[in-house]
Amino acid sequence: MLASSPAHLVMPAPTVQSTDLPVRERLDRHLHRHLGVWPPSEPRSIVVTPARGRPGWDGRVRPVQGILGPEGNVLAVSPRFAWLFRGIDTEELILGLRASDARSRISRQLGVPVDVGLAILRWPEQPPPLPEPGEWIPFSDPRLPGWLAPFNGNVLAAFDETGAFVAGVGLKHHDEWAQEIAVGTDPQHRGRGYARRLVAQAARDIIASGGVPLYRHEAGNAASERVADATGFPDRGWRSVDLDIGSMGDR
Repeated sequence: MLASSPAHLVMPAPTVQSTDLPVRERLDRHLHRHLGVWPPSEPRSIVVTPARGRPGWDGRVRPVQGILGPEGNVLAVSPRFAWLFRGIDTEELILGLRASDARSRISRQLGVPVDVGLAILRWPEQPPPLPEPGEWIPFSDPRLPGWLAPFNGNVLAAFDETGAFVAGVGLKHHDEWAQEIAVGTDPQHRGRGYARRLVAQAARDIIASGGVPLYRHEAGNAASERVADATGFPDRGWRSVDLDIGSMGDR
């Protein structure tokens, strides 16, 4: 199915306090805004929506993104690239996104070079009450390592008794609903549980503030899988998709 996102599907401003909403409803509102349509109306659909023309958390525009999962599969496309998907076999395209040779399959189907990003997407209902070793500080704090600088919000960081950085969580603020967690630990302090404690702490704080915490990682990343499983982020079979279309796809 290739359809435009009608105006009435644009999410209105919340009429209730976001802290009163179940976590799952917050997630649904985020995905509605992110993809133009959610929940899925069909098992497999390609939707043309202005939502994919808006800059993301880091200012970049990602024109083709989607969600694959047991509740349905939606691939959202910017109007700028809609012509590429006209007449496309939707079922073949969706199945191809999960294939080991997804890049070559999708490139052949669309007729342009495409890079395919597929990641496991997780979210929690109730993170466990683990100890809270972190403090929220500005991302510009000079004690923080450079990898935390690109994130667009405060950082949850842990320091040792000397004041040296131990581990930290950066947040990607996608919108007023979704905040995606990224965690890293100083090599000298790995294996001590800092990552899982900080992720659980960040998730609880995000939920308490009315948001939904997201955790994304590639399949086969054992360290990320362990952290997610230990902090209440189960693998529900959801996959996020990001298509990077080469210059031949622009028209």
